[in-house]
Amino acid sequence: MHTHVHMTGTVLVVAAVVAVALLALAVGLLLRLVRTRRTLRRAGLPTGPRWVFWGAVAYLVLPTDLLPDPVYLDDIGVLLLALRSLRTPRPLPPGPSEP
Repeated sequence: MHTHVHMTGTVLVVAAVVAVALLALAVGLLLRLVRTRRTLRRAGLPTGPRWVFWGAVAYLVLPTDLLPDPVYLDDIGVLLLALRSLRTPRPLPPGPSEP
């Protein structure tokens, strides 16, 4: 009986550590997404549709997920897709026409 309780406690600790690590990774990706968007906008480059950025932020923050919240793999995937969409080459906006 004592061994079973000890194993259950160990499993819970490991699950908590994994959940915290995944949350830290998701928050790190969110910060990277915000910095990348800010840098691209400052440089005058197109940053893609706003809904991609805000959709990724909302998906991370909102409690409704495809997977339960202790498993942040879906959040990480959404953030990575949003980062990728910001970095895909897009045509530059037309500049002032020269005479």
